[in-house]
Amino acid sequence: MGTLAVTRTLLTSTVVAASLFLGGCAQESKPTSSLEVASKGAQGAAISPDGDWAVVGSVHQGGSLWKISSRERLFNWNHRKDEQTTILSADFSPDGKWAITADPHTLVLWNVETGQPLRFWTSPGEVLSIALSNSTRNGLYALLGLSDHSAVIFNVDKGRISRTFNHQGRVRAVDLSDDLNYALTGSEDQTAVLWDVKSGKAVHRMEHQNDVQIVALSPDGKRAFSAGKYDKALVWNTDDGELINEVPIPNELLIRGLRFTSARFNETGSKLLTGKPDQTVQLWNIAGSGEIKENKRWRLPKRDAWKPTGAAVIALSFDESGGTYHAVASNGFIHTLK
Repeated sequence: MGTLAVTRTLLTSTVVAASLFLGGCAQESKPTSSLEVASKGAQGAAISPDGDWAVVGSVHQGGSLWKISSRERLFNWNHRKDEQTTILSADFSPDGKWAITADPHTLVLWNVETGQPLRFWTSPGEVLSIALSNSTRNGLYALLGLSDHSAVIFNVDKGRISRTFNHQGRVRAVDLSDDLNYALTGSEDQTAVLWDVKSGKAVHRMEHQNDVQIVALSPDGKRAFSAGKYDKALVWNTDDGELINEVPIPNELLIRGLRFTSARFNETGSKLLTGKPDQTVQLWNIAGSGEIKENKRWRLPKRDAWKPTGAAVIALSFDESGGTYHAVASNGFIHTLK
């Protein structure tokens, strides 16, 4: 992978346009089980890579750690004693041993097994998104997307910034490769940028036509996903920055604002889970030829079926060994999907 920044614009060829209609619509399924984790809804959440743990930021009940398999609320995770923290963003380390939570101005690192806090910091800016690395011989790192038009690599052990990536707008979404070699950022400047963490240089830049609000890297760092508000969702190669294909969504749905609210690759980058604000979770197959086809679709239930309220999908996880997936909805439920 080179170190020169390369800008890629959206393809308008008939091949890409035609891909919007490949595969049709999969039949909708319902969750096999649902677990209520927040009575008035959730603002932020994360699920561990193995799908067994969830951090939930409840609207009125503060933060908490849940063990999904046993359906237990194990710990209350708040940033200050006797206060319920408004957790807006959270993430687990790829090995599932650590979790980090963020309100707009503070960060806490937690030991998942013991439930104890290990570090507390004041953020260098308002936190909009967060991603956590594995612990390495050089320490544990978090990537923070900030409202001051920057994303920073934060050394969790030393409590200081080790790298800054600059945008021209607020950084709404971030992700890290498992090996910590690459960072992906999405900004209101309408770009998604892949960064070399060691050098701090932009490697590839994908241009969108609206604010980039969701990004995801495959665990091996070879594929990237970026989606804008009222804009197309793209899957692209990180080695050359070339577009693989668009995720097929009809334009009329984009115009209505039916955008993505969460996304996650499987281990090999051959599958992609996405969530929308209309309670929809979709599983996409990404073929070697570049074709992206919807494989499965689930519709999550409303809290009150008779009320005209929806629920955005705010966190997702794969457990392919058991053919199981999990989704956290903003109405306060964790759903198990088969």
